[in-house]
Amino acid sequence: MMGHAAMAATAVRYLRSVGAPTTAAAPADPHPRPALRAVRDDERAPLDPAEFRAVLGNFASGVTVITSPGEPGPAGFACQSFASLSLDPPLVAFMVARTSTTWPRIARAGVFCVNVLGFGQGELCRGFAVSGGDKFAGVDHTPAPATGSPRLAGAPAWIDCTIQAVHTGGDHLIVVGRVEALGTDPSAAADGPLLFHRGSFGQLRG
Repeated sequence: MMGHAAMAATAVRYLRSVGAPTTAAAPADPHPRPALRAVRDDERAPLDPAEFRAVLGNFASGVTVITSPGEPGPAGFACQSFASLSLDPPLVAFMVARTSTTWPRIARAGVFCVNVLGFGQGELCRGFAVSGGDKFAGVDHTPAPATGSPRLAGAPAWIDCTIQAVHTGGDHLIVVGRVEALGTDPSAAADGPLLFHRGSFGQLRG
């Protein structure tokens, strides 16, 4: 009578003889990342940066403030490049300059809250657009329910997120966040969103 060990060895020899795999293949990465490399000089388009900004400035965008608990205190910066990304799972994305001094603090926290600004919050946006200083001085805020990131008072909408992934995009980083909680303040939305168009703030008129 052949023992279990001998039977197993016989089975392995047979599988090898017919070319069948005897061990499980490593699972394939469903989302392989492309190789990243620096852009060579001969790949750069002959564009004038000022013209690039002027042309792209014709695209009107909403304005947000990205906040995080941060260390030693809360961190935040004004951000135009925010967008919804996926419904299932619920994902959003924003872009931040690789030279940002605020981003490393948000990255270490691993969480953030997107505060969508209303038309009357232009000065609040300007305060978060500067570098350095205490941007939260005199700014009313409460902890967002899932991550504790600052939820700014008077913002028409907020999206509370954990960082899902970070990708390189030229001189910026593309940050993908998984939505953990979100909400609106209908009273704050009465005047419409704060828009940025051709270098200045504007208002959506019905």
